[in-house]
Amino acid sequence: MEITRQVIVLDAADLDAVSRFWADVLGGEVAADEDWHGILIDGVEQLAVQHVPDHRPPDWPDGAPQQMHLDFYVADVAGAHAHVMDCGARLLQDAPDRDAERGFIVYADPAGHPFCLCWG
Repeated sequence: MEITRQVIVLDAADLDAVSRFWADVLGGEVAADEDWHGILIDGVEQLAVQHVPDHRPPDWPDGAPQQMHLDFYVADVAGAHAHVMDCGARLLQDAPDRDAERGFIVYADPAGHPFCLCWG
């Protein structure tokens, strides 16, 4: 088996909001189709959002578990935090100590997909 490309696909009831959020966070652009939006970075689809009208977000980290989440390791957690919040992220769980050598902060995108900003 030869894998020529991998794309993570997120389900969302609000296709426009979720695809715009991830394009803004990742510094890309949205290539919109009727039920599918690709998030292009430097012209290459790196992430996709699929329209699922009855999508329900997980209640994580304290409730029903998620099926998957994304981790983004960043050099400047304060700057990255400000950026994702400006894009419309929702803070789910803050780090106990943002000055620690290693850590993570948990967020959700507009459809409730969890992701983390990590460092260390």
